[in-house]
Amino acid sequence: MSRVAVIDLGTNTCNLLIAETSPLPARIVHQGKEVVKMGRGGIGKNLLLPDGIERAVTALLKHRETIHLFQVEKVYALATSAVREASNREDFCKQIEIETGFKLDVISGEREAALIFGGVMLAFNNNPGKALILDIGGGSNEFILCDGPRVIWKESFPLGVARIIDRFPLSDPITMAESEAIRSYFDKGLSRLWAVLAECPVNCLIGCSGAFDTVVDMIDETVPGTKQRPQQEIYLSDFERVYKQLLASTIEERTQMKGMESLRVEMIVPAVILIELVREKAGIYRIYQTDYALREGVLHELAEFD
Repeated sequence: MSRVAVIDLGTNTCNLLIAETSPLPARIVHQGKEVVKMGRGGIGKNLLLPDGIERAVTALLKHRETIHLFQVEKVYALATSAVREASNREDFCKQIEIETGFKLDVISGEREAALIFGGVMLAFNNNPGKALILDIGGGSNEFILCDGPRVIWKESFPLGVARIIDRFPLSDPITMAESEAIRSYFDKGLSRLWAVLAECPVNCLIGCSGAFDTVVDMIDETVPGTKQRPQQEIYLSDFERVYKQLLASTIEERTQMKGMESLRVEMIVPAVILIELVREKAGIYRIYQTDYALREGVLHELAEFD
């Protein structure tokens, strides 16, 4: 028996996955999440602030305890957009190594997209069909265009929802003008995506974890994190209902919604604006959600090179 741990230090959360990788196929034995919100106050300046760094250290120390309990042999500690874009990332990584013992691998946007695709491959038994894959993060959004196991195009855009919240102070509830401003900002920022889709159209969208998890938890009216979904279809009528409900809601109302994770209360609105924009511009009529993303992509890669 061989156990590995994968840590994904993102802009909003620090996620942990522990899996047994021998014998194959890998079997996930533990998953954990700690809120870090490292982008708060500084993401617009590409700066990691002291309180965000402190939350990251605390989260990693908690994960270190869990990793010790599970007697893990190998740890892969990855950091994404907030750290990748930070002007003080070298100092941050040194501090993390000193205080937690974890040596962070700050991965590129292209590498992040590749790992996300690996996670989707694992969820869809190595054949996701012809689809556009979207992972909505706090710091960046990754898009992958695939045809079965073949990647046609992939790119990471620094248009994560934490950056949107930082850039656009929103009313409560969001106004139509604010919603249109966010939509326009996404639309202009994703011009390269629209050009690619004009040459290679798709009608299926696969959404990885994060906001997509919240959408299906709301549709299923289930407690966040309690239902495991390698893949689940989101019917357009259900998405449209949730989309309209969220845009009309206040923060207080969202805290009371069934399926709403506290972390997503503020950020779910720009996230669903992005999903709706992609759905309309790409002509999407089938949407799937999967729990699998970057961390599971590491497992997929380990299996490939075993």
